[in-house]
Amino acid sequence: MSSVPDGKKLVRSPSGLRMLPENGAFNSPFSLDEPQWVPDKECPRCMQCDTKFDFIRRKHHCRRCGRCFCDKCCSKKVALPRMCFVDPVRQCAECSLVSQKEMEFYDKQLKVLLGGGTFVVTLGSSEKSETMTCRLSNNHRYLFLDGESHFEVELSRISSMQILTDGTSPGENDIHTYTSLLDSHYISEGGTSRASGMLLHYKPMGSQDAQQLRMEAADDKKVASLWLAAMHKAAKLLYEARDQ
Repeated sequence: MSSVPDGKKLVRSPSGLRMLPENGAFNSPFSLDEPQWVPDKECPRCMQCDTKFDFIRRKHHCRRCGRCFCDKCCSKKVALPRMCFVDPVRQCAECSLVSQKEMEFYDKQLKVLLGGGTFVVTLGSSEKSETMTCRLSNNHRYLFLDGESHFEVELSRISSMQILTDGTSPGENDIHTYTSLLDSHYISEGGTSRASGMLLHYKPMGSQDAQQLRMEAADDKKVASLWLAAMHKAAKLLYEARDQ
């Protein structure tokens, strides 16, 4: 499936122009669906400052949450790549802050993930390990692992992720599911704990049995650590998209 070309189409919605995959099954796992707008008749007042709407004070809908605001409370136009908008779109103050923070992922961490890192990879309970380059696919849907062999992990089929740091070893109590990753802030590019590896559990295509994948930083530990920290941030977006 990863080799199927992902055609794009330009779609006009009430919120603006969006560049979407022709086949919805090829959506990025980080993407969010457009929200349903709160109907005009259900919002006589701004949902932030409670200002009453009239002929002069017009209603504006936030493109991220779909709620209804006055111009003052919904004046910012911010890029929203998770909904595939071509241009920056109108968002409320709360949503615009979230979108601006996410832009750091798209501007920095995503490039790191696409560039890849080198790891010593062990599949399942095998005693054999292989040095492989791991990178995110261009459509963001797969992790590609290349060495003497090649295999892929579909992000949507990952069930849990554990980021290992220097001086830690994996244990059942340390495994971070997507839920707990949302509250985890111990890994950062400039933090005191450097990510040194990752333990994934995922279901291969055509199987309902979970497979374990362990990755440990190879020679260039700095690049590998930055890649793992970026993957940690990616996991939070994955969880949010799943929970939508």
